[in-house]
Amino acid sequence: MRFLLDEDLHPRTAEIGRGLGLDVRSVHEIERRGYADREQLRFAAAEGRIFVTRNRDDFMNLTVEFYQTGEPHCGVLIVPRGLPNNRPERISHALKRWFDARRDFPEAFGLYHVDFLAPSVPGSGYG
Repeated sequence: MRFLLDEDLHPRTAEIGRGLGLDVRSVHEIERRGYADREQLRFAAAEGRIFVTRNRDDFMNLTVEFYQTGEPHCGVLIVPRGLPNNRPERISHALKRWFDARRDFPEAFGLYHVDFLAPSVPGSGYG
């Protein structure tokens, strides 16, 4: 599974995520800041990446729109407010936990899926 982080997430999140072994890029790193949400989701789909964002409402609406029009995307992960943006390590570790829980069954998440990162795991040290 590959990930693309929206511009509403700290770019350091991608760096930390890569240090954890994830295939993750930030739109900050690839000069895609300022693009419309629809274009970001299309780009992520073209790259085979799950789009990770805080923008729950817009991306849930876009997921419905893409489904209705038959335009594919690789899924959206929503980062809840319980994972503060000024703590990119918490977001990165939540993304790693999410990935680890699904790594053996990547087909279980994909086309048009929306999921939420869990803010913490008791006793993990990253809650």
